[in-house]
Amino acid sequence: MMRSVPAIAFVFSAPSFIVLRRLLAVFAVIALSACSSTSEYDETAGWSANKLYGEAKEAQAEGAWENAVKFLEKLEARYPYGRFAQQAQLELAYVYWKAGEPGSALAAADRFIKLHPNHPAVDYAYYLKGLVNFNEDLGLISYLNTQDQTERDPKAAREAFDTFKELSTRFPKSKYTPDAIARMNYLVNALASLEVHVARYYFKRGAYIATVNRAQKAMETYPQAPAIEEALYMMALAYDKLGMQDLRDDADRVFKKNFPNSRYISDGLEKKTPWWQLW
Repeated sequence: MMRSVPAIAFVFSAPSFIVLRRLLAVFAVIALSACSSTSEYDETAGWSANKLYGEAKEAQAEGAWENAVKFLEKLEARYPYGRFAQQAQLELAYVYWKAGEPGSALAAADRFIKLHPNHPAVDYAYYLKGLVNFNEDLGLISYLNTQDQTERDPKAAREAFDTFKELSTRFPKSKYTPDAIARMNYLVNALASLEVHVARYYFKRGAYIATVNRAQKAMETYPQAPAIEEALYMMALAYDKLGMQDLRDDADRVFKKNFPNSRYISDGLEKKTPWWQLW
């Protein structure tokens, strides 16, 4: 027969209980105060717009990009209609980029362009947007020579090209336009080379229709790029493999007319010259 275990009772006298409750209440207030003071403390509280902007510029000069972001964000939030607001919005795009936040940089540049389409510095916003995408895909050329380009999605490179094109079209006299055009030429060569590489990939695997399609896309999209020489040659080879003799002869005639001294005539596809050496 099991014996019941007697309950343990804690008995406090009324005065002791009141004292304990008050102590617990005091400790709770102290703890909450400590948490509140730690989490809500803001060194910039009460700073003027001029002070925030000055600190942001100093942080940029020191390369303290995260601090620059913090100060500019606070400036825009607290003084959205002040004389520093537009400048803060524009500089946020730059400091986001330098802080390693390209997505936020692109969003900030787009927002500035949308809110201030006639601003004297809107050309810089376009240029910066192009730069962010350009640098996102800066490894495109090394990628072309070291990895499987068929898995490559050069979205950032195409968006950079489109942005630079818009800048050069809308603001032909902008001081940023010459550099934008130079970067467009770079991107055209890289993107054309990528298309031709994919065509080569398909050709080596016997996908000759896909080869023709990619080579044709390269020629239509980037007609002045050096990689078009190989695209034409591969198109002729693919048509030959498909037994389409008339199309093969047409492609071969165009190829030899435009590139009479092409090394592909003697070497074929085995010896590949980098596109930048053909430029």
